Parts: sequence; structure tokens; C-alpha cells
Amino acid sequence: MKTRSSFGLIVIVSLLLSSCAAASPAPEAERLNANNAPAEEAPFYDEEPAAEEAQPMEYEAVQATSVPLNNPSAAEESRPMPTQAATGDVVMDHGNEFQDFGLNEYENTRNDHLSTFALDVDTASYSMTRRYINEGNLPPAEAIRVEEFVNAFDAGYEAPRKSAFALYADGAPSPFEDDGTYLIRFGVKGYEVPDYARKPLVLTFVIDVSGSMKMDNRLDLVKDSLELLVDQLDRFDSVAIVVYGSRSYTVLEPTRGDDYNTIMRAINKLKSGGSTNVEDGLRIGYKEAMHAYDQDATNRVILCSDGVANTGETAWNALLNDIHGYVDQGITMTSMGFGMGNYNDVLMEQLADNGNGNYYYIDTLDESKELFVENLTSTLQVIAMDAKIQIDFNPDVVSYYRLIGYENRDIADEDFRDNAVDAGEIGAGHSAVAIYAVHFDAYAEGRIATMQMRWEDPDTHEVVEISGDLNTRDMLDRYEDANEYYQLAVTVMQFAEVLRESPWGQETSLRMISNYAEDAASTIRTEEVEEFAELVWQAARIR
Repeated sequence: MKTRSSFGLIVIVSLLLSSCAAASPAPEAERLNANNAPAEEAPFYDEEPAAEEAQPMEYEAVQATSVPLNNPSAAEESRPMPTQAATGDVVMDHGNEFQDFGLNEYENTRNDHLSTFALDVDTASYSMTRRYINEGNLPPAEAIRVEEFVNAFDAGYEAPRKSAFALYADGAPSPFEDDGTYLIRFGVKGYEVPDYARKPLVLTFVIDVSGSMKMDNRLDLVKDSLELLVDQLDRFDSVAIVVYGSRSYTVLEPTRGDDYNTIMRAINKLKSGGSTNVEDGLRIGYKEAMHAYDQDATNRVILCSDGVANTGETAWNALLNDIHGYVDQGITMTSMGFGMGNYNDVLMEQLADNGNGNYYYIDTLDESKELFVENLTSTLQVIAMDAKIQIDFNPDVVSYYRLIGYENRDIADEDFRDNAVDAGEIGAGHSAVAIYAVHFDAYAEGRIATMQMRWEDPDTHEVVEISGDLNTRDMLDRYEDANEYYQLAVTVMQFAEVLRESPWGQETSLRMISNYAEDAASTIRTEEVEEFAELVWQAARIR
């Protein structure tokens, strides 16, 4: 199924421009016949134990308010052309492990006018940075993934009501460069599912109870976080629990979600000790998930760990081989990271990405509350599998472009329509944003780019593609005229650029970004934006 429309100039926040297949309401939740047998306790307890089909949605393309672009120009010789940083290196920082994925370069549209990547709605990089700064340190550059900073904040997009996704685009001159650079924000917003209409949840918690989870009361934070999640479940849901340390055990067979006392008794009796055999834990966890599998439910493994692996298979790329078969069966993963000081960001991120799920870093109980209380359905219910974006820039209008972030989500242009290529997963109501720096040919007018989105419907397995055009008349000629959410996204993006020591952040001070963050907090009066402004101010003081 394909549909296409144009991002036309409009005078309201958004506009429905095209649609196709008729929408259907979310199906009522089916009863989940979960097993409510008493749980067998494992050695990690305080006591030792004895040895209806969803219909396709319709689609729409919309954009944020903008004004016409007046004669953009940028001298070709002034355009920065970076040196690609080395990629693939594993970097250690105070015992924490990160991956260096390098930086995207500027591309000449005459040589390559297509930019293709997997959508990402993870936020772990921002949460880890928040912990670093709150503890008085700046994170290592390798810990920064720009897209996870930007997607940690509300994009200000209106959710589609009669379609699966809405496409958005807006742009203005960069406030951080004076060489003719424009910043274009491309975004998507998925349809929302109210909590009462969500699918049943078949959850398998795989909990790290190794000795490293004693540090910083990591296991206690895991318990408190899971209690928040369990408190949201009902009789249609199911929970199983697997723990791993030196060995792995099932400590709770699939149990009805409303049996709160049984589930929490299993969680609260966990204690930490031993080495870390994540391979064995995941193997048993996925088998339990298959045992409880319900084709009408959301089937998900939730890994809670600091990512340390020192027994069994310890390389993340080898562990992925064990996961792929279960992914094909429809079991997705959420990886929840805990701890700092010997934390393995590489393992936790790659397991989630390749497990067709999402990656979150839990630094406070408030983060858990946001995920599992305020946004339970969007966190766990997937509405798009293998979601990809391809931006087709017009070489007659755009001379150079640079995708800011998504370095480790790159997809070969020719693989955009290859349904076998793994991409990103999007939950109900999620938005995702990608920001491009572009330089225009002098006085060029017309189509800037075509945005194309492609994904698989998780219920019907239908592959859908939609698209929309962005034109020069849709651009703003002053950054100050852009809406507040665009300005917030650009400010967050530049904060990440400075922290990751990007060449395009060298001329920007953290104090300058702090001023922009304060402006955002004064117009978007939310707790998360106010916290962001405070975080940038703290970072400026550290540097």
C-alpha cells in the first residue's frame, strides 16, 4: 500500500492532506488464559529451593506551520566537510562501556541524494547523560547519541486520529552557524491507543541478580520499577520471571497480571550474588516467553540489567544470534539499564535494537514512572515493525545535507524496500524526529525533499509506505519565527553535538545553549523541559 502527499504551506498547526484505507477501531482486549500456578523459588531468593485480527489503518501526511523561504544561499566553499571519525571502537569510561559510531558527514546531493535510516525512539543516552551531569561529570563523547536526546522530548506533533502515522516537516536557519546552514526537522507521529483499549501484555521479566547488581542499590531500583509496572496490570495480562547470576532459573511461571501479591512476592524476595551469565538468562527467558505466547497479545521480554556479562557467551554480537529466531515469532524486547561505574551500554542497546524493541536507562524512579505508569501502552505496544525513513533530496535545490545522529541506525539506500532488512520499532503514540543540516543552491526554489516512511503492520503483516514533499515555500527565513517545539528540538540537538565534541559544536558554548534552553522552558512549561534547562546550566558549570 502506498500513499503520497505534499507538505503544503498552511496557517494552522497541522492539516490532513491525504488518506487511504479506512480506519478501524482498536480491537477489544481478549481474555488471556494465563497460568496462575504458585511460583517455584530459585537460589536467588532469601531461601534455597528444592533441587480478533486488526485491520489496516489509513495514513496521512501533515506538517508544522511555516512561512515561505526567501532566497536561501550558502557559498559552496564555506560548507564544512568533516573528516569521518573512526567507527566501531569500544570506549571505556570509569568502567562503563560505550561504542564509537563516528559522525555523519555532509553529503553532496550530486553524488548521493538519498539518506536512509531506521527509526529510533530510544532515550537511554539522554538519561545516562543526566546521571553523569547530576553526579558532577560530563559524559564521554561516545555515550552521546543525538537522536536519543531529541526523542526524549515531546515533538509537539498532533497524533493522527484516522490513520496510523502522520508525517511532519519544518525548517529554519540554524541559530548556531552563520554560513547559510538551515536545519530541517523531519518527524513522524503514531496513532494513540488509550490504556483501556491496549492489547493484553504477556511479559517475561529477565532480571540480573549477579553480584554487580548490589552496587548503588541497583536491584532495589529494579524491584521498585517493576512494582510500578505490575501495579498497572490486570487479569488479561500475564507475568513470568526469570533471574540470572551464576546460573539462571524461572522463579515465577506465567501468572495472571492481577495476582499482584504473588508477582511482587517473587520480585521482592530476589537478592544479588554471583557472576553474570546473561546468555543463559536470555535463553531461559525467551523459552518462557514462547511458552506463554499469545498471538492476540503483546509478547515482550523485559531485560533488567547493568549489561555486565562475564560468564557464558559475553559478546553482544554472538548473543544476538540467540534472539533472532524469537523475534521472528513476534516476541519483542525492552532492555532497561541500571547502574553506573561498570555499565555496558553497548550490550544493552544492541540487544534491544536487534530484539525489535526499545532501550531505556533508569536513573531514577521518576524515569520508571514515566515509562510504566504515564506511558505504559506506548512503551510496550508496538504499532510499527521495521520502520524506515528515506529522505530524497532534490539536487536542484539542495547542494549538501548532513543527518545529525542516527549513525548506528544507517541503512543502505538500496535496502529501503527490502523487507528482510531489520529496522526500528515504534510504540503507540510515539513520535520520532530526525534533524538535517542543509545548504541550498543560491536562489533555488521548489521541492526540497521527499520524505518516505515504510513499515510492517505488526497485526496484519502488511508492508505500508507513505510519503510527502517539503518545498522551499514551507521554510522559515528566521529561526525566531519557528514554533517552540522546533526550537526545543534544535537546542537539544546542539547540546548533544557539543557533548559529543562534534566539529559543528565547537563554536557553540554550553552557556549559549543554556540561554536557548531557558527560552524553551519559559514557553513550554513542562517539568521535563525545565529539567533540561537546569541540566544544561549544570553542564556549563562543570565545563
